[in-house]
This record gives sequence, C-alpha cells and structure tokens, in this order.
Amino acid sequence: MAPVSSGMIETIRGYSITQARLTVTLPEYIWVGEVSRNHPDAEIKVMTAMPGSDAAFAVLILQSEQLDTLFAAIETHDEITDISVIQQTEQQMTVQIETSSSPLLLLAAKVSGMPIEFPVTITDGNATVDVTGSHDRLSELTSQFRDNDLPFNIEYIQERLHTTQLLSETQQELMLQAVEQGYYDTPRDCSLSEVADAAGIAKSTCSETLHRAEETMIKHFVDDLPTPAESETRLTGAERMENPD
Repeated sequence: MAPVSSGMIETIRGYSITQARLTVTLPEYIWVGEVSRNHPDAEIKVMTAMPGSDAAFAVLILQSEQLDTLFAAIETHDEITDISVIQQTEQQMTVQIETSSSPLLLLAAKVSGMPIEFPVTITDGNATVDVTGSHDRLSELTSQFRDNDLPFNIEYIQERLHTTQLLSETQQELMLQAVEQGYYDTPRDCSLSEVADAAGIAKSTCSETLHRAEETMIKHFVDDLPTPAESETRLTGAERMENPD
C-alpha cells in the first residue's frame, strides 16, 4: 500500500474530544443579561461575535412577539454604541451591534483555549453554550466562569473517541488514501478501481475494507449522538466539574 500521511495516523490515534453544553447565568451588569431578563419571552441568538481592543462587535437574531420593544431596549442601552438592522420580518430581526464592553463568555473562552460554538442562545438571562475540545480545556473554561462570577450548569458532557480509534491500521490507511485521491468528493475525482490500484490491492478487497470502515464509523456516530436520557447519565461528571471541591 502506498504511504499515506503516516504522521497523520500517529497524530490522531489515541485522540478523544469532549463535547459539552452549559447554561451560563449572565449577570445584570451585562447588557444582554439585563435586556433578556426584562424580556423573558424573547430569544436572542448570538450568531457571531468578536471582541475588539476597546469594544465588541456581534451579529444577533432577535425573536419576540414584541420585537419593536425588544429592539428599542437594546438600541437605548448605555453599552450599545451602534446598532443596524440587517433583515427583519414580523417576529424576527437580524441586527449588527457594537458595544462598549467586551463579552465575558468570549474572554473566558480565549483564556481557556476552549472555543465557544455559535450560535449562543440567550433567554431570560441565561446563555446556552456548546463547546468541543479537550477535557482539560473544558475544566479551565469552567474555572474562568467561576473566576468571573458567571454561575453555570452543565447540561451534559460527552467524551467521544476519534473515529480512527475504531479502525484497524489497514482501514485507516486505506480511508486516508481514498480521501486524498478524492474518492469521497462530490463529484468523485477517482474511482474505486483507482483507489485499489494506488493501494496495490484487489478492487474487491478495497471495496470490502472501505465498506467495513464506513459501517463502523457511521454506526459509532449514530450510537454516540446525545439524547435526553443519556444526558441524565452524564450528570455525575458534570457535577464534579461544577463542584470541584
């Protein structure tokens, strides 16, 4: 079999990731904490955000039955230095804002090295935050939340093995070969026969090896999807992280 990114295989073997969802209680002194508590039925989705040197910028989707009132509350808040409407329907509005304060959630993520996934949904002063990374960085993120007086609950923690840990070395190498040749591109850049020829194996062997690897990875992915019932079983680990002492 032709050599395929041998360093890549060693790098990803033994690698696992942690996925978690946290509900973070935003303090009153943060504008979005105050506004969302004053409009508990509204939903504010932070689609993207970027802290600046002395300001912060974000794109939000606002959803409310009293949309004009919600927009006015944001527009007139002391921390909002600029706001513009990008798109609007009867009960939904997309806006771009500039604030005079840096977002605490992003600062905590930056210090911990644990990226926060967008969108972040905020309702009634609580932000739903999804993160993916190492367990150590998740632990550091929760430490940053505590240091910044941001109360939080962990809804679930899920440890997931990298899919290549489920495959034999032969399966890993053949799949990497197929990916590099464009077998999994749409449209395909090569045929199964070309993958087999490059690997120096029979077409039937190539087909069976790839099929078994694909079956293993897909079944693992589906079985590993979080469900409400599974989330309950993860509370023990979550409680340990919330209460380290």
